[in-house]
Amino acid sequence: MFSFVTRFLVCFGLCLSALSPVHAQQIDAPVQQILQAHGEVIKKSSRRTIGPAIDALAASGLTDAQVVLQRWQDKEMWFDRETGIFVFGMAADGGQLSVFEVAGGAPIGVFDKKQFKQLKPNSGIRGLIASALVQFQLNDPDPDVRETAISSIERDPDVSHLQALRRSIESEIDPALTARKSRLERLLTIRFGSSDAKRIEAIESFDGDLGVDLRAALNPLVSTRIEAAAELPEGALALEVGSDDLSVDAAYDILIAAELAPPRVSSDGLRDTLVANIDNGTVAGIEVASLDADEARFSAYAALAEAGLAQPLVTDATITETLQKFQFYEVFTGAPVSVAQAAQVALDDIETRVALSQTADLALDGLSLASIYFLAAIGLAITFGVMGVINMAHGEFIMMGAYTGYVVQLFVPDYTLSIVVAIPLAFAVTFGAGVAMERLVIRWLYHRPLETLLATFGVSIALQQLAKNIFGTQARPLTAPGWLDGSWVINDIISISYIRIAIFILALLFLALFLFVMNRTRLGLEVRAVTQNPRMAASMGINPDKINMLTFGFGSGIAGIAGVAIGLYAKVTSEMGSDYIVQSFMTVVVGGVGNIWGTLLGATMVGFLQKSIEWMNPSNTLAAQTYMILFIILFIQFRPRGIIALKGRAAEA
Repeated sequence: MFSFVTRFLVCFGLCLSALSPVHAQQIDAPVQQILQAHGEVIKKSSRRTIGPAIDALAASGLTDAQVVLQRWQDKEMWFDRETGIFVFGMAADGGQLSVFEVAGGAPIGVFDKKQFKQLKPNSGIRGLIASALVQFQLNDPDPDVRETAISSIERDPDVSHLQALRRSIESEIDPALTARKSRLERLLTIRFGSSDAKRIEAIESFDGDLGVDLRAALNPLVSTRIEAAAELPEGALALEVGSDDLSVDAAYDILIAAELAPPRVSSDGLRDTLVANIDNGTVAGIEVASLDADEARFSAYAALAEAGLAQPLVTDATITETLQKFQFYEVFTGAPVSVAQAAQVALDDIETRVALSQTADLALDGLSLASIYFLAAIGLAITFGVMGVINMAHGEFIMMGAYTGYVVQLFVPDYTLSIVVAIPLAFAVTFGAGVAMERLVIRWLYHRPLETLLATFGVSIALQQLAKNIFGTQARPLTAPGWLDGSWVINDIISISYIRIAIFILALLFLALFLFVMNRTRLGLEVRAVTQNPRMAASMGINPDKINMLTFGFGSGIAGIAGVAIGLYAKVTSEMGSDYIVQSFMTVVVGGVGNIWGTLLGATMVGFLQKSIEWMNPSNTLAAQTYMILFIILFIQFRPRGIIALKGRAAEA
């Protein structure tokens, strides 16, 4: 606050300048008093001296102070040349200036612009003002403004933000913003805290946290510099010269930088020195004509150095001798030793947890891919494994199921309900298509694998072309319900989409369904009987022809359901089935033909193998798939019947 004498002098100045356009403005306004107290500094507008003025406005907590800072930043602050009173100004017509009070913003009038001078803060001052405005924004009644202020600090933190954050946490009523403020306050304490103990406490409070923002705060604290001294300081970690941490050349460069050793003489420097000291065709008594040899040049240079005409020549022996006189060690440059050591411990722990999290994330990716391959292959495990039919059109049954889901969503706008309807409908459609294919094509080609392969490959091409004719060549959307949007985020590294979780659960459900059908129903009993010994099953009254038809239809129906699931995250096109046919066959063959548990193990192996190879070679997916196929070919060489071999017809095929 102004003292009585100061106020008297200002009022007296106003009286003397009665003709001033703003002489009637209230000098008692608190924000005007702050401006007057720092008037000379503000008018000078120097970044080196303006800090106290901005801090005084920010610390006042006045609403008017916030407005002053904002309009000052926007170059809307002016002052009367006669009285020094600060005002807001906006350009008016005819070179005039519309003037407003800084306290409340009430209009004063329109005056000649020449009677005022504008404050034009440079970028440095505007940055200081922006930092000061943060504390007002952190306590703004509008939560969106407070969130914006937090985001601004996160992007460009400054030491001035720390106290403002601490003051705003107590009054924050939004739990989410409170958590963000608290986290940000601890991060700023790590970087800018005045007490080492508080900084260490803040570091330890993040135990188990893998946030990128935390690592960004810790990394600068553990920066080091290598120094040299005649004796090793107490507590310093010595470095061995010539090791991976410190080469001989790097160690000598450190001594040169510290002016503890003479610099090396380059070949160009040696030549220039010799040229500069040529006298009557000789250099240090040696004929110039004989200086074409290295030994002669070094001898001449050494003579010049001994005479004080050149700096001493640094040889390997000189470097070795010099290095032996010093001890080399690392010192922390980003923080005091205790803080840096705490940061290093935290970073080491984070590195370990990151490695474990990356392994877990890779395992989840592999498990997710395995569930997709299992869904795609479970139908093939029935048709190929149980019946011995090589169905190259299996991928097209997956495609038919996906398109069925797309058509259902055209008529059922509720995405959840549409998926519920699409799953049984896709099964019915592809079951019927599978039965038709078995009756029209497959039944005539049993025990003729080459003909079956060629025939089903032709059916595959025909189905793809039919899909193109009906739906076109563009990808069609199969939209997942809203509750499947997003991902389950465990930490900054481990996350898995809800769609893939749903596919994993669906794969488990179909595993249970398949086991129930095969082990608890008459159809399953008859299928197993025909699989093990078709002649004996026929003699017991089982119709193998009918069982083959239903088995093929059942496998095709499951492929249709897999198509709905896969279509939720993959593009629904006429070629989508071809993306899974190779992996499906590999899954069945690797796991063991005709065994559901083998299919499950095969899908797991193929899924994890593909993800592992992609992790080692992430930039080339095609190469990863090639390596995977080669590995599986080698695997089949050593275990041709797969992980779990089946006895019976499939094993004999």
